[in-house]
Amino acid sequence: MVQYNLKKITVVPNGKEMIDIVLSKTQRQTPTVVHKGYSISRLRDFYMRKVKYTQQNFQEKLSAIIDEFPRLDDIHPFYGDLLHVLYNKDHYKLALGQVNTARNLISKISKDYVKLLNYGDSLYRCKCLKVAALGRMCTVMKRISHSLAYLERVRQHMARLPSIDPNTRTILICGYPNVGKSSFMNKITKADVDVQPYAFTTKSLSVGHTDYKYLRYQVIDTPGILDRPFEDRNIIEMCSITALAHLRASVLFFLDISGSCGYTMAQQAALFHSIKPLFMNKPLIIVCNKTDLLSFDNIPEEDKKLVMEMKAEALKTVVGQGEEGVLLSMSTLTEEGVTAVKNAACDRLLDQRVELKMKSKKINDCLNRFHVAVPKARDQKERPPCIPLGVFEAKAKEAAENAEKEQRITERQLEDENGGAGVYSASLKKHYILADDEWKEDIMPEFLDGHNVYEFIDPDILHRLEELEREADESEEDFEMDDEELTAEEKEALAAIRKKKGLLIGEHRLKKSTAGSRPIVPRKFDKDRKFTTKRMGRQLTKLGIDPSAAIDRARSKSRGRKRQRSSDMGEGDAMDVDTEQSNKKLRYASQSRSRSRSRPPLGELVQGEGFKDSLQKGKAIKLAKKSVNKRNKDARKGEGDRVIPNLKPKHLFSGKRSIGWSSGEHVIFYLAEQKMHMQYCQLHNLQTIPDAAIKLMAEVVREEQYNKMNAHNIAMVFAPYMTQGDEIEAEEKEWSEVKTKHELAA
Repeated sequence: MVQYNLKKITVVPNGKEMIDIVLSKTQRQTPTVVHKGYSISRLRDFYMRKVKYTQQNFQEKLSAIIDEFPRLDDIHPFYGDLLHVLYNKDHYKLALGQVNTARNLISKISKDYVKLLNYGDSLYRCKCLKVAALGRMCTVMKRISHSLAYLERVRQHMARLPSIDPNTRTILICGYPNVGKSSFMNKITKADVDVQPYAFTTKSLSVGHTDYKYLRYQVIDTPGILDRPFEDRNIIEMCSITALAHLRASVLFFLDISGSCGYTMAQQAALFHSIKPLFMNKPLIIVCNKTDLLSFDNIPEEDKKLVMEMKAEALKTVVGQGEEGVLLSMSTLTEEGVTAVKNAACDRLLDQRVELKMKSKKINDCLNRFHVAVPKARDQKERPPCIPLGVFEAKAKEAAENAEKEQRITERQLEDENGGAGVYSASLKKHYILADDEWKEDIMPEFLDGHNVYEFIDPDILHRLEELEREADESEEDFEMDDEELTAEEKEALAAIRKKKGLLIGEHRLKKSTAGSRPIVPRKFDKDRKFTTKRMGRQLTKLGIDPSAAIDRARSKSRGRKRQRSSDMGEGDAMDVDTEQSNKKLRYASQSRSRSRSRPPLGELVQGEGFKDSLQKGKAIKLAKKSVNKRNKDARKGEGDRVIPNLKPKHLFSGKRSIGWSSGEHVIFYLAEQKMHMQYCQLHNLQTIPDAAIKLMAEVVREEQYNKMNAHNIAMVFAPYMTQGDEIEAEEKEWSEVKTKHELAA
């Protein structure tokens, strides 16, 4: 498990932010109101509390910073040296030391000024001492603002470091830059390390995890190391050196035998021999990478000799393990040999860890708990394992499917063979299921001469269209009626039907042409005032018609007057040509606006209410009244009642109050009693109260079904005042004393 989680360190505020946080918290959490009339002991306690609370807040913040940051002497040497490489151990300790010194100074300032406040003789003196104490504390915080900023930058960088467990099973990858370390890590783990064709792409330690034989292994990819003196190596290289020096891991030293990394085999061998002391007591494997460019058998003899020397040195690092798995070759591009390298590294590391545990003293305690039971043979007869035939058939079928999958060429392989992405275009038609495979690549136009081809895909479409037209003509000929074939009675019936049909059509047209269904021409249509009554009168006069009635009717309609039906409408009006039709139209057009109708009786059925008959409506009304009867009797508010909440005076309930007469309970009691007393005093004549109450009760009982009160409620309201008529003078005197006391307190 990971023992050091550097991501949970809280944010370190700078000096100004720390001062604002502490002083605002002190202002919120301590009393803020003080008067010069207080006793001197109370004034001292008030300001001493502020000084102590401020010192306590500063101490909590600074102690959290000191405790959360790791101490380099107490953590694992790997993390200690890694932090020293990244942040310089001296600067790191100096910043934490300054924070610790500031915490002690603030504590000392608080103690000194608390002693001085014990001798404060006035409000002014105490306040000056408090301001001086807080000012000195803030000055101390401002002096360490640079240390706090440095620690915040360190915290941000530590949060980005990978979580590495120094005590778990670890595989460490090292070598020159650009030899394939990150590519190998991406192959065996789920880590997504950036891979680029130039040196020093990896600039920090990267962590991934892989499984082998049901065990979890930690894989660490280190930045590239150059062959140069220790003093000349930069921070990136020192991270790799630190991991090699302190982690108990299986080391994979990568070699680029093709030379495409930019470094010769001699340079890589020199690097191996320079960092060879770091490989002691660790399983070491020499990995020859990029065999897809140049195989190990084809490298020059000089390079092969250097590789064999490195292999001999690798065998000396761990005594007791054989030569198998010390020198391996692979290619991360074709993934050839990648799994073998991973398995060899895991096996060698596991063997070393088991051997170390066997040599330890704990093995004796563990061996006492183990007992291996070996069963005795019953006889000398051999009993081979019995495997059903179906299992063999299933395995053979699975093997055939796997072989078929391996033989099938994928689209990715076809794309790589034919020029890659952008050059090769996959054919979507080759999987079409057609009668002939030659039809798959036929070009089918979607549109031809402006028509959709799929609508005319039938080759016999014209022939079918002619047949449909011929059938339509035949059906019309069958249904066409010839008068010559009908008898006299049938001809009369046909004439009657046609006449009736004509009358129905005329009636329908008449209804459509009534005044109510005609479209109204808006006023904005006649903007130039061409269609006036004078013009209409001139046109009607030319036709020989008296226009006076039409002009009067138009004027009355434009003014919006209420028209009345005239008794002699059809006598002198020259516009009325058809007597029957015109009267009907005029009656329709001269209807006045409907007046508001009076409400029907309660039990009468009205169309649209949803009841079957008046009896059902009466039952519904009774049920509705019965459902609200109990609520009305108890004078409870209903859904339609107006709610006026009790408004509390804000100035009496807000702000800080000392313990006294103006607390919340006293204020509510005082306001309620004062309101009752004012209502009581408005009734000047106490003798009229019983009579007024009796009359009110009688009226409430009479109108009980329409209101929310009953006689019981009225009696409860007036009962206290019916028995207190003799005590009015004493009560007025008592309330006058209460009012005087309240005014003096205010």
